[in-house]
Amino acid sequence: MTAVEPHVPETALPETDAVASGTTATAVSSRHARVPWRFLANRAAFYLFTLWAAITINFFLPRMMKGDAVTQYLARNRNVSPEAADALRALLGLDTDKTLIQQYIDYWALLLRGDLGVSLLHGLRPVTEVISQALPWTIGLVGFATIVSFAIGTIGGAIVGWRRGSRLDVFVPITTFLSTIPYFWLGLLAIALFSVNLRWFPIGKAYGVGIRPEWTFEFIGQVIHHGALPALTIVIASLGGWMLGMRNMMLTVLDEDYIMVAQAKGMPNRRVLWRYAARNAVLPQIQSFALSIGFIVGGTIVMEMVFSYPGVGKLLLDATNAKDYALMQGVFLVITLSVLIANLLADLAYAFLDPRTRQTEA
Repeated sequence: MTAVEPHVPETALPETDAVASGTTATAVSSRHARVPWRFLANRAAFYLFTLWAAITINFFLPRMMKGDAVTQYLARNRNVSPEAADALRALLGLDTDKTLIQQYIDYWALLLRGDLGVSLLHGLRPVTEVISQALPWTIGLVGFATIVSFAIGTIGGAIVGWRRGSRLDVFVPITTFLSTIPYFWLGLLAIALFSVNLRWFPIGKAYGVGIRPEWTFEFIGQVIHHGALPALTIVIASLGGWMLGMRNMMLTVLDEDYIMVAQAKGMPNRRVLWRYAARNAVLPQIQSFALSIGFIVGGTIVMEMVFSYPGVGKLLLDATNAKDYALMQGVFLVITLSVLIANLLADLAYAFLDPRTRQTEA
């Protein structure tokens, strides 16, 4: 008699789809994804150490510069008495009676209380108040332009890479050429063409003369009108890098085996493009985008100078020229925090999109 093989239920041998489960043909676990606590703990410890190092450098580096804010102030105002000058130094944390280590400890004590000191450049106003007034302008303009350029460049680069060898390839050298033009020259050309000749946009500033900053349609319209041209120049200047990077990664990903398997299974090209190819090609872009988001707070100093736009970048430049330690440290601290937070979020997003990252580090 012929031996009868036992019947095995279909549920006992689940089919493993390498394409649907990732980029490898390893076994797929149907268990719920665990929270990568070890991965998160390692990242948190790394960023806390980086924050301490950045704050320490932020404290000592300005004090290694020649001169200080009080010296600069006394050069402009010669009628200040020596007693008033000593009081200013004590107020700004530059008391010569204390050592650098004592000043460093006092700086941490104030920092933990949320006190960033006062700015001599802005009439002894609190640094937090000065930064909070410039921060929305920079985030609103540079942040919006960065997100738009990243989205257009990444989506455009994915499409150009998918249709390699087509006429769409012409967009890569054009955008790359525009990104090589010095920004100040690009901004001046935009002002000459669109502001002076065509009179489509204002030459500079964030809003018109005589307009009060308030939540009205007139003020919002003025802000959009004045910010359109600098935002457009930022998008044009940064679009080439995003598109070229995404296009090159797409060319690498399209040669992977799982893309061939997906196409052999008869999946629609749109699903293969966005579900598998673009999803893996965009991973290196995330780190670059996180750095760009973090440096949004720092603003674009050249842009703010060319368009006379109020923002953190110009604030930092003025503080550096005046050697306003408190304001410099406050701006650097805000930039450092924004970069670290953006990188931490990028690491979490990277681990979410590519589980191999958290599995390796955990």
